Amino acid sequence: MSFFITKIGIDLGTCNSRIFVPEKGVVLQEPSVIAVSEKENKILAVGNEAKEMIGKTPEDINVYRPLKDGVIADFRITHAMFRYFLKKVLPRYQFLKPEVVVSVPAGISSTEKRAVAEAARLAGAKNVYLVKEPLLAAIGAGLPVQECTGSMIVNIGGGTTEVAIISLGGLVSFQSIKFAGDKMDLAIASYIKKKKNLAIGQQTAEFIKKEIGTAIVEKSPKFIEIKGNDLATGLPKAIKVSSNEIAESIKDVLDEIVKAVKQVLRDTPPELSADIIDKGIIISGGGALLRNIDTYLTNEVHIPCFVAEDSFYCVVKGTGEIIKKLDEYKRSIS
Repeated sequence: MSFFITKIGIDLGTCNSRIFVPEKGVVLQEPSVIAVSEKENKILAVGNEAKEMIGKTPEDINVYRPLKDGVIADFRITHAMFRYFLKKVLPRYQFLKPEVVVSVPAGISSTEKRAVAEAARLAGAKNVYLVKEPLLAAIGAGLPVQECTGSMIVNIGGGTTEVAIISLGGLVSFQSIKFAGDKMDLAIASYIKKKKNLAIGQQTAEFIKKEIGTAIVEKSPKFIEIKGNDLATGLPKAIKVSSNEIAESIKDVLDEIVKAVKQVLRDTPPELSADIIDKGIIISGGGALLRNIDTYLTNEVHIPCFVAEDSFYCVVKGTGEIIKKLDEYKRSIS
């Protein structure tokens, strides 16, 4: 086995980035976050270390998410983040530039594609192959994307939810919407502010979602204690919230995802619709970890929905499959 790494798959997510190396699997998973000192025009931290700084920095230090809704919002900072991640996984004395497969949203423009490819090349990639996220998620979930049969994926990420019908290695119909994990976090924070008179940060909202979040109201709800600032006094305060309150708070976001699923189904040829009814819909991404999301979608669209195995890693596992079999997946590369 070569000492050098010649092929890499990257899931470049709004919230988290992951890197896959053939024969090693997922070798990196870090938040897509970077901390910059504006005074010194210097990058202070990337990934996990930078995320720890959110909401805790002085005026001259800003913490950025350089990707917004799955696309590059700040090229310079995204390039720096790319370079940091590649440097972290490549052997110290490697001189060979690796071939890289990078995930991109299905609805990305040609200008946005060029920006991603250029950022990867400047960071040290030799050849850059861009592949649409729902296709990667379907491959990572083990769906037969190359066959003449319809497969449906709902990939709920941080910035976007990608819904697609796939057949013969391509997207037959798709929707890419900006309602996903981030919007759920904001909805939770807004709900607690209005209903509980307590101000919390987005990181606390994300923690609540992961700990007790559910897509449907439960007969035996879970509870969690959270801390924030009392809006009446401005002082720190601890309160309890229930999983049913979280279900209520994120309902509007989930409804938007349902609308996207229904629209994709409406746009699907009848022959492929029959395949979807037979096989069901697969849910992937970090949003698939929300409890009861499969039950919620099944009830709304009246087609069986299932959470993919290792749903959090479907996209990056898909990049790994593509990078190993570039010739086989040529038609699927943007």
